[in-house]
Amino acid sequence: MPATDHFSGHGAGLESPATGLLPITPSDSSDLAMIPRALMVAEAGDVAVVMKDGSSGILPALQPGVPYPVRVRRVLVSGTEATGIVGLL
Repeated sequence: MPATDHFSGHGAGLESPATGLLPITPSDSSDLAMIPRALMVAEAGDVAVVMKDGSSGILPALQPGVPYPVRVRRVLVSGTEATGIVGLL
């Protein structure tokens, strides 16, 4: 029997729980297919990003298992040390 979703008629906001995952392979030249609501990493380290607004920089020392509420359009290879990066949708 399929799971019941009592909230299927409600619109999701940025404060809502994630409903999907986006595996992220860092790239210095390609934007993500979708802009996630947050990032998580499996192995700690810096993550170099281009934000939704086009600004760029380093998110320092991200820790595993922590959802970081950032809207990024690209995760860069150059400057990224963390591994196992996942976008929460």
